[in-house]
Amino acid sequence: MLKFIVRILINALALFVAAWLLPGIEVGAAGSSGDTTEVVLSYLFIGLVFGIVNALVRPIVALLSLPLTILTLGLFTVIINAGMLMLTAWLTSFTPIQFSVDDFFWTAVLGSLIISVVSMVAGSLTGTRR
Repeated sequence: MLKFIVRILINALALFVAAWLLPGIEVGAAGSSGDTTEVVLSYLFIGLVFGIVNALVRPIVALLSLPLTILTLGLFTVIINAGMLMLTAWLTSFTPIQFSVDDFFWTAVLGSLIISVVSMVAGSLTGTRR
């Protein structure tokens, strides 16, 4: 259970860094006053949704796209990660807490690269890296 909570915190941190660096990624609650507590809870919620998407959907997509991943020497995983980020944005459009990624696909690709790097570094520091 502790490892799961740490993964949510790492996802939230990675999403925060991506939103901070890229103007096309935004997180906010509907009717939010911008209070620090609301912002932190918003990122934790989005981190939870992103973690669930990565745990449930990503392995299926990775398995189905295995021939293409092998053909591109693993570079297709960047596109899969961007797709998971866009799926998270779509899923959270049905919740009070909104996570949006620009329609421009390259924003999602850059965001997924940033999230991957931050998650890798934070996972290595906390010892939860897979």
